[in-house]
Amino acid sequence: MIPDLGKYAIEVLSAYGVTILLLGGITGLSWQRWRRLKAEVERVERGRDG
Repeated sequence: MIPDLGKYAIEVLSAYGVTILLLGGITGLSWQRWRRLKAEVERVERGRDG
């Protein structure tokens, strides 16, 4: 299933690895920001009701 990458295997697999790490980091930061903003919206809405 894995293609033969020949002499470029290290470069190609490294590029895949870096891409996966960056996508994971972006996803994690987005999720963290979403949680923070959700908490802020809930705090503001509680203040508006009280």
